[in-house]
Amino acid sequence: MISRIIAFLLLILLFPLFCIVSILIIVDDGLPVYFKQKRIGINNSIFIMYKFRTMQKNTPDVATHLLENPGRYLLNIGKILRKLSLDEIPNIINIFRGEMTFIGPRPALYNQYDLMKLRTKVGVHTLMPGLTGWAQINGRDEISLEEKVKLDAWYKENYSIILDVKIIFRTLLISLTGKGVTL
Repeated sequence: MISRIIAFLLLILLFPLFCIVSILIIVDDGLPVYFKQKRIGINNSIFIMYKFRTMQKNTPDVATHLLENPGRYLLNIGKILRKLSLDEIPNIINIFRGEMTFIGPRPALYNQYDLMKLRTKVGVHTLMPGLTGWAQINGRDEISLEEKVKLDAWYKENYSIILDVKIIFRTLLISLTGKGVTL
C-alpha cells in the first residue's frame, strides 16, 4: 500500500517531466508516446507494462538484444531516455496499479520463457517485479540471464529495508551515469 501512495505522489511530482518527454517523443516520431508490452508479474501472471517509447513504431516486439542492429530502430531522444533510464519512469503507473513495486526483479518479457523457467526454479517468480532491483544495480544489460536470476534469488534470501535503501541509492547513481546500458 505504501508503494502505491508513493507512486501516486511521484506521478504528481513528475507530471512536468512526463509532459516534456512526451513532447520530445511526439516531435521525434509522433504518437504513441508510451510503449505498452506484456510482461511477467508476480507468480508468472501477465500484465501490461508502460514505458516511454524509445524505438520506432515498426520495431519487432522482442528483447532489444535479440534485434539485428537495434540502433537503427532507436529514436533520437531514445538514446538519452535509455541511458538515463528515463524510459522506465512510466513504470510508476504500474506501481500505482499494484502490478509492480519499486524494488524487485525486473519483469520479464511475456515471451522470455528461458528467464521465467529459471526464476520459477529458484522461487524468484513469487516476488513482485520492480522498477529496479539487485540484478539491475549489479550488471543490468551486461550480465547473463543466469547471473540475473542468481542475483534476484540472493535478493529474495537477503531482503531487508536497509538493502532496499542501498538499491535505491545505487540505482540513482547508476542512472545518472548510464552504466550497464548497452543501447
